[in-house]
Amino acid sequence: MRLMHLLLGLVLIAPASLAGVPGSGLAGEHQAVTTVSSAAVRDAQQRDTLRYTVWYPAMAGSSEVPLRIGPPDAPLFVVGQAAPEAAIAGGRLPTLLLSHGNGGSARMMGWLGTALARAGYLVIAVDHPGNNGVDELTLQGSMLSWLRADDLRAALAAVQADPKLGPHVDAQRIGVMGFSAGGYTALLAAGARPDLRRLRDFCEAHPDDGVCQPQSEAPSHTLEARKAAAAAADLAPWMAHADDARPVPGVRAVFLMAPAIMQAFPPQQLQALRQPVSIIQGAADTVAPAATNAEVAKASITEARLDVLPGVGHYDFLSECTPLGQQRLPALCSSQTPRAQTHARTVAEAQRFFEAALKPRP
Repeated sequence: MRLMHLLLGLVLIAPASLAGVPGSGLAGEHQAVTTVSSAAVRDAQQRDTLRYTVWYPAMAGSSEVPLRIGPPDAPLFVVGQAAPEAAIAGGRLPTLLLSHGNGGSARMMGWLGTALARAGYLVIAVDHPGNNGVDELTLQGSMLSWLRADDLRAALAAVQADPKLGPHVDAQRIGVMGFSAGGYTALLAAGARPDLRRLRDFCEAHPDDGVCQPQSEAPSHTLEARKAAAAAADLAPWMAHADDARPVPGVRAVFLMAPAIMQAFPPQQLQALRQPVSIIQGAADTVAPAATNAEVAKASITEARLDVLPGVGHYDFLSECTPLGQQRLPALCSSQTPRAQTHARTVAEAQRFFEAALKPRP
């Protein structure tokens, strides 16, 4: 394990100049709030706010602090480290949007966001309203999944308008990343249009598929509950636009981790994508099985590459668990393969992929 942590450190720090930024090997972190109208229908308190986190290369001498999830005196996950509100290094930076999974959070994906910040990228992650691990989970937040793409667009606009961060966003080099349901979100942001009837029909025919089952975070969000909510009059205005295109302008590359909800996309929509796509998937994933998700995407997307990691499960793409987390959250923290190893492979592939896909245009 000690050797693996050393290798992980090398992966995270060594490539710091890949994106053309003189790297200090440090990551900065900025947290803020913007508004998005569709948040109110998803949030349990009907707030129209959207939290987002930005990681970026920090100036030398910045003071990093540990990033954790859970009570300060009893954390459940160890995310990494970053320097809050540190001065940003570099000029225009290739910019990556990051979408978490069902019930996750921006901070949960910080192991990847901070690593890419050290490599010279500006990473914007969101807490999807009504569907994150900080707030109360709602059925609307889970089922109105296509609105997640609006969250990415709103966060990008907010960062571009920020007087300190905005000048560093490179609108000509934008990529998008997503884990689990965030993989579906990433493809929406890339321009793929969903057809939610396909997903409904698939789940009715395959009710035992991991994507069709309610997740442990929200066991009441069953297929029957979703269908009833979809037919309710108060959601009719939102359901009418479920299959609309929701692209985020400028997305040039897509990185998917254990993508879910792939059955929602007609094959011709995936075939129409022109961006390069890299998919990394665990062979032991039963939550978003490769056969009905990653392999479906790979088969339909012309410019797609699939890397399957032996012995890796779905939740291995979450942050590393503390001993207390392993005790309290065995479903999220049990791993056949050391999670640090999975993270190192994922970070290395993301850096390789975005370095090639987001090269400056002549």
